[in-house]
Amino acid sequence: MQQAIKYSEEELILLLKKQDTSAFSYLYDNYSAAIFGVITRMVEEHHLAEDILQEAFVKIWNNFNQYDSSKGRLFTWMINLTRNLTIDTLRSKGFKKQQKISQDEKSVINYQDGGFNTAKFDTIGLRKQLAILKPEQQIVIELAYFNGYTQEEIAKEIGIPIGTVKTRIRSAILELRKLM
Repeated sequence: MQQAIKYSEEELILLLKKQDTSAFSYLYDNYSAAIFGVITRMVEEHHLAEDILQEAFVKIWNNFNQYDSSKGRLFTWMINLTRNLTIDTLRSKGFKKQQKISQDEKSVINYQDGGFNTAKFDTIGLRKQLAILKPEQQIVIELAYFNGYTQEEIAKEIGIPIGTVKTRIRSAILELRKLM
């Protein structure tokens, strides 16, 4: 039976600065559970936490030359790097958009049909129904529901105030409801 290698923090740092892969494996084996614990306290979704953990270790490997032992211990540096990466991920536009899509998918799945003819309002049918709307209503509905734009993005795209976007969407929805 082979005895497990054990490094002191100083030895580990020296080996990692030389890009030693066995030292990196040791680092992962001995620190990943603690770092994953930090991530899961910040992120609810398990798969996202795993992705962040992987990205954190890639970042640790690629940026190890930035570690300065005079500013703190190795574990503290890794935790700070991971924490900042997690915060950046949660603040990213892509993450927010994905969360919104997931919430919308859940609400569609949980929707109870109330005698509403869904075949009548499929994507193609709904597009045909848009023809009854005013052109300024058509564009906001098109951007919001078929292109996935937020109200803020629509306002920027067509150069109108966000309040106007909200009013146009609301009035367009009211018009479309009359068809039901």
